[in-house]
Amino acid sequence: MLFACDQNRIRSPMAAGLMRRMFGDRVFVDSVGLRAEASPDFADPFMVAVMDEIGVDLTAHVPRTFEDLEDQSFDLVISLTPQSHHRAVEMARGRATEIAYWPILDPTLAGGSREMRLGAYREVRDQLEARIRDRFGPVRTFGG
Repeated sequence: MLFACDQNRIRSPMAAGLMRRMFGDRVFVDSVGLRAEASPDFADPFMVAVMDEIGVDLTAHVPRTFEDLEDQSFDLVISLTPQSHHRAVEMARGRATEIAYWPILDPTLAGGSREMRLGAYREVRDQLEARIRDRFGPVRTFGG
C-alpha cells in the first residue's frame, strides 16, 4: 500500500505511520510525495509531535518522491491531494492497482499559536485514522 501527498512531509507519512501502528507488518506500507521539500533532511516537527502523542515515532522520516520508489507495484495507492491523485493514476496505468482519493486538508495552512497549529495537525491525524478504520476495519489480534 502506498500513501501519496504533495511533499511527503506530513499527511502521507502520518497515514503510513498510522497504518503500521494499527496493522504492523501484516501490510507493506510506504509513502511518497510529488516533490521533495527544499530541506528534506528533517521531518516536520509538528507532525512528529502529534504522532509521538499516540506512540508513533516519525523522527527519522525523510521525504521521498514517486521517482525514489524502488518498486511501483502496489495493490492500493491512496492519494491525499488532487495533484498526487493524478500522479497515482499515471503510475497505476496498465497495472492492477486500485486507486483511492482521500482529500485531506494541509495543516500548514493553519495559523495562530503553537497550540492552534498543533490542533490542526491533530485533526489531520485523527481524520486519517478514521479513514483507515473505515476502509480496513478494526484492528484484529490473534484470536480476536
